[in-house]
Amino acid sequence: MCTVCGCSEGEVRIGSDAAANHEHHHHHHGTDHVHDYGAGPAHAHAPGLSQSRMVEIEANILDKNNQYAQANRRWLREHRVLALNLVSSPGSGKTSLLPRTIADLRSSRELDVAVIEGDQQTANDAERIRATGARALQINTGKGCHLDGHMVGHAIETLSPANDSLLFVENVGNLVCPAAFDLGENHKVVILSVTEGADKPLKYPDMFAAADLMLVNKIDLLPYVEFDVEACIENARKVNPGIRVLTVSATTGEGMESWYAWIRAAEQFAQVGD
Repeated sequence: MCTVCGCSEGEVRIGSDAAANHEHHHHHHGTDHVHDYGAGPAHAHAPGLSQSRMVEIEANILDKNNQYAQANRRWLREHRVLALNLVSSPGSGKTSLLPRTIADLRSSRELDVAVIEGDQQTANDAERIRATGARALQINTGKGCHLDGHMVGHAIETLSPANDSLLFVENVGNLVCPAAFDLGENHKVVILSVTEGADKPLKYPDMFAAADLMLVNKIDLLPYVEFDVEACIENARKVNPGIRVLTVSATTGEGMESWYAWIRAAEQFAQVGD
């Protein structure tokens, strides 16, 4: 596993042509285990493990991940690369937001952009990114539900982002597990669409607590859905008082300039060390 999140074992594939495969070992859910929610042996996919042993295993997994993440962070800092980890539920619109962001940024100035795409299967998103002229590397996690520092380290080594460049990591669509796994990024950016609930920051507090910026996307749909933007922002700040919030539409372009201004400001910090 990941005992932290319970995602299943399987082969991780880095690069759409399978040229840079490595295995990231997870153990998988059985079909006959009992959810005891803390009573007796832990819900651990390993019969007989106690809660204390599970906590120890989880701490070891996260500690190992943090070592990889710190190595990534050192490399990115040395090369003055701004790395943004984009996280969201499936359907938030980040796959539409990212190509528009890249195209708009590259149209206004010369900018080297690289993208690490995380999905369980297919290279579709990486192909969309390459259509913008940016370099992209696909990581297929198989049954895994998040990227981790080790996978991203291999991807950085393969992509080798240029000095003073921008690296986007589009994480697997999931608001739970990616919150726990540092990738070495400068910032987590959580994307929430108006087609989701305004109480989502309260339902998934770890992710919103870990993020520096929340993008409320698809605001062009506000006339057609019941979504309270102010309540959503208030809920996000209940779990993270310091979170920055921007409202955008990747479809119409509304609010996108504020997002680009935020990126430019973050770039300046990355170039001097954050």
